[in-house]
Amino acid sequence: MSSESIKINGRAIGINYRPFVIAELSANHNGSLNKAFQLIDAAKECGADAVKLQTYTPNTITLDLDTDDFKITDGLWAGRTLYDLYKEAHTPWDWHKPLFDYSRKIGLTIFSSPFDCTAVDLLEDLNAPAYKIASFEAIDLPLIKYVAKTGKPMIISTGMADVLEIQEAIDAAKENGCVELAILHCVSGYPAPAADYNLRTIPDMINRFGLVTGLSDHTISNATAIASVSLGASIIEKHFTLDRFAGGPDDSFSLEPKELQVLCADLRTAWDALGAIDYSRKSSEVANIKFRRSLYFVKDMQEGETIREDCIRSVRPGFGMAPKLIGDILGSVMLKAVSYGTAVNKDHFK
Repeated sequence: MSSESIKINGRAIGINYRPFVIAELSANHNGSLNKAFQLIDAAKECGADAVKLQTYTPNTITLDLDTDDFKITDGLWAGRTLYDLYKEAHTPWDWHKPLFDYSRKIGLTIFSSPFDCTAVDLLEDLNAPAYKIASFEAIDLPLIKYVAKTGKPMIISTGMADVLEIQEAIDAAKENGCVELAILHCVSGYPAPAADYNLRTIPDMINRFGLVTGLSDHTISNATAIASVSLGASIIEKHFTLDRFAGGPDDSFSLEPKELQVLCADLRTAWDALGAIDYSRKSSEVANIKFRRSLYFVKDMQEGETIREDCIRSVRPGFGMAPKLIGDILGSVMLKAVSYGTAVNKDHFK
């Protein structure tokens, strides 16, 4: 069974609470601080619970080399060097304080993914309420240990990680002081096809690792994220942009505001629909009970006449006796006369 819940910035997160929706800003500010503020405003308006940044510089995440090891040869960023990509995509460190201050001002939780220890130090200075470990860093156990020692809640994405690597990351976090820990099922493709997600992995992760579990969703549509809630996902993370066609590194696989707004609403509807195990009659059904099937006379009957198969039928509405009793009624003798269309009741026969 999973840990019941964790809390980020006072918000309880777990299977007994509506999904916690994270709008991942990543590189979608496209180098504009003003656009970053607009993204935060839009995420708030759309109903997201939090926005997330990525805290690195090109020098803290890779090396400035164009050798084969450092070139991207396929996928969305083919032909670029890692350094060049991250130089374009990073969120400048001097932006962090104004972005944190602004998010707090409008009542939206903000936190970040640190990519090295200096990033953690920066975020600690800003009193970040939580930390997210990106999938590519899930095997960086020294980084996980350093984050764990802050004592803050931590979310670890598990894209590309096998069961052993996931367990190693969890152990590193727990053994170094992380008490509130969650993991995200993830496929590190950009974008990722829905068929790769194998969402049935989510309940296995919940049972296997005993943690609050969610989904980092890199598919283009909302269907995968909504489906994951029915399987126990308590956190949904989606990349978010103002314009999917703006040409930024992550724009093409990110949700636009209208899509994020629909996602937030639909996730909450899906969670509400899960409810609890309950076979009782619901309040919305009560008025329709009278339209269920029951037994009616389908011919005029006289006192003393025997009830045969052609005398009664199961029809709507439901004011007569239950259809399951028809076998007990056939062959009975009428105690009074009735007309066609009369609901059968026990006073009619002996």
